[in-house]
Amino acid sequence: MASLKAFLNPITPEEKEVIVSERFQEDGKPVPFRIRALTQKENEQLVKKHTRVDKKTGNEIFNRINYNHDMVASAVVFPDLTDAQLQKAYNVAGEIELLKNMLLIGEFVTLAAEVQELSGLDKDINDDIEDVKNG
Repeated sequence: MASLKAFLNPITPEEKEVIVSERFQEDGKPVPFRIRALTQKENEQLVKKHTRVDKKTGNEIFNRINYNHDMVASAVVFPDLTDAQLQKAYNVAGEIELLKNMLLIGEFVTLAAEVQELSGLDKDINDDIEDVKNG
């Protein structure tokens, strides 16, 4: 019979380095982004942040695009997306705007896929969002 010991001392997910682009180089080598896994609690907070109720119909409206941007930005450990110098270099304010201006479409998709995989999403993210909204 298993004990609670495994649940009291879980293995903490490690951060992961991801090369999302060859465009970011130092000394001729691509510099990776470093990402971390997101918890279910963080996911629920993001879902709640990006869900609103339509005043006319009473239906919940979920902004999937903003959710995805926020999810990815929340998982990025390096580069520091809050760094004022980095934001100034891209002429933006805020982590999400920085990512949107810094990355090409394919680069963002690669980064988002890596965040989802590291966070344990091995199925369509939309299924998980619906589960959270309906749960």
